[in-house]
Amino acid sequence: MQKAGYTVRLAEAEAERLDVFIASETGLTRSYVQKLVRQGLVTVNSHACKPGCRVREGDRIEMTIPDEPEAVLIPEDIPLDVIWEDEHIIAVNKAPGMVIYPAAGHRSGTLMNALIARCGRLASTGAPLRPGVVHRLDKDTSGLIVVAKNDAAYTGLNRQFRAREVEKHYLALIFGRLKKERGEIVAAIGRSASDRKRMSTKAKNGKEAITRFEVVKRLKSATLARVRIITGRTHQIRVHFTSIGHPVLGDRTYGRKTCMKAGQKTINFSRQMLHACFLRFTHPVTGDVLELSAPMPEDMEKAIRELEG
Repeated sequence: MQKAGYTVRLAEAEAERLDVFIASETGLTRSYVQKLVRQGLVTVNSHACKPGCRVREGDRIEMTIPDEPEAVLIPEDIPLDVIWEDEHIIAVNKAPGMVIYPAAGHRSGTLMNALIARCGRLASTGAPLRPGVVHRLDKDTSGLIVVAKNDAAYTGLNRQFRAREVEKHYLALIFGRLKKERGEIVAAIGRSASDRKRMSTKAKNGKEAITRFEVVKRLKSATLARVRIITGRTHQIRVHFTSIGHPVLGDRTYGRKTCMKAGQKTINFSRQMLHACFLRFTHPVTGDVLELSAPMPEDMEKAIRELEG
């Protein structure tokens, strides 16, 4: 049996329902969390609750997780491109197509499976399926992600991400030619009313979102931009660029620009052309300032060469 505890913070309380909040925190499926709640293995402020009870800022959630296959992170010997590592944190250049942690449809082959095999142990916060995770990348977004190996590192990193002290840059290959060399997109983002799996700038209860960009290279019908996100909303870059008519190439959810003509040739994009290329933050234990970079992946370089044609 594994035990875990969580304190609801204001930024996390948007989940509202107990089962939704726990599923988001742990990576467990919502149906499995509901099963644990009904079995009396979850309490809120020391009291048993129903799966749909509302959680509020400051609530203390305690849960006991049986040692069942769904709740166990299985170590897998998967090669990783490690950019930085010490006894407190590890930063990896995640390959496109790799999921961060196990969930429905992705029980193995995730970054967490690979990290637990390499490190042996990670921070307890986020256990059992997403230990030490302080930020995320979509499955088809490549690039830098940092994970805490112990609870002290997790606390320090988590504080910096919440305080917006971490500098995060991406490379985005987007449809069309941006008119400005640099600019800023300010548009609140929330969950779409028509499709709960999508985010939108037209949501009624959207949250502040700020994206800054500058042009790196102009192509005939596309632009390579370096993007800095000031906030960290779900799908922020993809949603913001779609909202101004320049979706990320290969994005099947928002822009749907999955292929383009370059002369007589049709270029197909197998995934969204988005790469987390730079992180700047303070080491949560030593206090050193770290600036980490990850080179552009081959599939994006190839797409640019073909678009230059």
